[in-house]
Amino acid sequence: MKLRILPEASEDLIDGQRFYEKRTAGVGNYFVDSLLSDIDSLVLYAGVHPKHDGKYHRALSRRFPFAIYYRIQGESVVVYAVLDCRRDPAWIRDRLG
Repeated sequence: MKLRILPEASEDLIDGQRFYEKRTAGVGNYFVDSLLSDIDSLVLYAGVHPKHDGKYHRALSRRFPFAIYYRIQGESVVVYAVLDCRRDPAWIRDRLG
């Protein structure tokens, strides 16, 4: 499987990094490393995660309260969003379209 992270999902990672870095120095980089590790695992485990609203698979991060929303397209895993699970569910639905 190939892995593709859309620009919107990359922005989500940057936003999360900024949020955690403001709280404690160094945690922002740890956040990105952890989430990228979770995303990399999709190469092996894509499709085993439940579907959210019938559109996207949702993989939960192991270390942070974030979810990775992705789809399988042919031989590729496409990451559409990396969102904070503490957000309002209506906001998440709107963000995912």
